[in-house]
Amino acid sequence: MDSENEKTLVEILEANIKVDIAKYINFVSNPQSGAIATFSGTTRDTFEGKTVVELRYEAYVPMAERQIKSICSSARLSWSLESIAVAHRLGSVPVGETSVFVAISSVHRDDALDACKYVIDELKASVPIFKKEVYSNGEVWKENREFLERKEEYSSGIGAAGGKVCCGSKVKEVPAAKEKKSCCGNKTMVRDEEAECTS
Repeated sequence: MDSENEKTLVEILEANIKVDIAKYINFVSNPQSGAIATFSGTTRDTFEGKTVVELRYEAYVPMAERQIKSICSSARLSWSLESIAVAHRLGSVPVGETSVFVAISSVHRDDALDACKYVIDELKASVPIFKKEVYSNGEVWKENREFLERKEEYSSGIGAAGGKVCCGSKVKEVPAAKEKKSCCGNKTMVRDEEAECTS
């Protein structure tokens, strides 16, 4: 676990502190890794025909950091990863600037690419970071698409894999197990135990 913590960097940046992309790429760089996958989420200038001026982010920081670290730990169970860095900015993020950045290193590119997508998707779906879109003619708090999709799955009682979620929104469905790949092609199946519910 200590080794994992040494190879994972999670930062929620205070208002007016820009994401230092080079810092996070340097953190995950190492001689063992043949791949570094990154994702940079930036503020775009329009949304559904409206002119975007900036995004504003707020968060419950201790919970957000814990949740992101948990997501990183889950990624390590599914893919063979070296280092992970995740940064999310709070406060105002003007058009063209980065609000969230993920960098992941691994021996092979497939692990880094797949884990990078997983981390950003899970972050958007489950981390308590809240976004307000500020337009030239108004503003609105927005929920991420990933969060809304997951919320709909849980409220309908049907999980992402089509399985029934027995206790509605009280129990989070555990995603199907993924194969963990090693550099030599051997595969180890990691199985999640399903929660049983009685009525």
